[in-house]
Amino acid sequence: MRYRTLGRTGIKVSPYALGALMFATSVGNPDPDDSVRIIHKALDAGINLIDTADAYGDSEEVVGKARKGRRDNVVLATKVSRPMGDDPNRQGASRRWIVTAVENSLRRLQTDHIDLYQIQRPDPTTDIEETLSALSGLIQSGKVRATGTSTMPASDIVEAQWVAERRGLERFRTEQPPYSLLNRGIEREVLPVTQRFGMGTLVWGPLGQGLLTGRVRKGLPNRLRRADFFAHLNDERRLDTVEQFISLAEEAGLPLTHLAMAFAIAHPGVTAAIVGPRTMSHLDDLLAGTEVALTDDILDRIDEIVPPGTDVGTLDQAYVPEALQQGSLRRRAVSERTAA
Repeated sequence: MRYRTLGRTGIKVSPYALGALMFATSVGNPDPDDSVRIIHKALDAGINLIDTADAYGDSEEVVGKARKGRRDNVVLATKVSRPMGDDPNRQGASRRWIVTAVENSLRRLQTDHIDLYQIQRPDPTTDIEETLSALSGLIQSGKVRATGTSTMPASDIVEAQWVAERRGLERFRTEQPPYSLLNRGIEREVLPVTQRFGMGTLVWGPLGQGLLTGRVRKGLPNRLRRADFFAHLNDERRLDTVEQFISLAEEAGLPLTHLAMAFAIAHPGVTAAIVGPRTMSHLDDLLAGTEVALTDDILDRIDEIVPPGTDVGTLDQAYVPEALQQGSLRRRAVSERTAA
């Protein structure tokens, strides 16, 4: 495994990171002991970054159990800000919630520090200075080593960097955006910005949330396509594009998963791609492709199918700014419009 430096933190991480969402018994592998075995095999293979979140069910507990006796060999990352129940104050990026949430994560992970603590989704209701101040306190106390964000728009990343410098606060060292053969939108602004500020970039969804595994095909029945949570699996444009990538992978003599993962880590702005195996066989398939490197000809063919900086369809779980969700933020009041 050839390790890469996580931005300017000095931390060395593997180009494949282990995502722990599928180790939550409520949504992924129902057998925690099996998940522990999967984690151990990934660590034995050289993957040293494990990424989880407080909102991933009991994932943090499973990771905490698996990393016993191996803490020094694991770069442990978790996240905060997604709702943890109905209480409106048990979510977001306020100081009040962050200082409580980190203690909960430390307890579940059975550790005294977190290597990378990330804001899972932007919180437009909280001043970014408030968030950075709270996170800076965690770093100064030794509970957190570095901080990052996830799915933060490029303009917000720039603002956060400016505020940190102006106020003398610890700055975000990483960003975790979606990126795959089907979703290349971050190439337009996010990756250039993270590169400019020397941030590490951990991309999620490199397998298109299942579409790029080869197990979901156009015209073929699949149980996942019937679930509302995986609405993107029914997007005809995405399915048509996947068929083109299946043909390209066959021409290149590669499994589709290996093509997809090799593409995700080929961009110079990407530090690591997060894989989320649910079973041992899923992990084995991904580990078999860790040394695959795509030629310029293959990358050119990929650009022809999905041009750089573009997305095909909508990715489930992607961040949607409030300005796009709330009509009141896009429309003047009726009285103002009629007065004009």
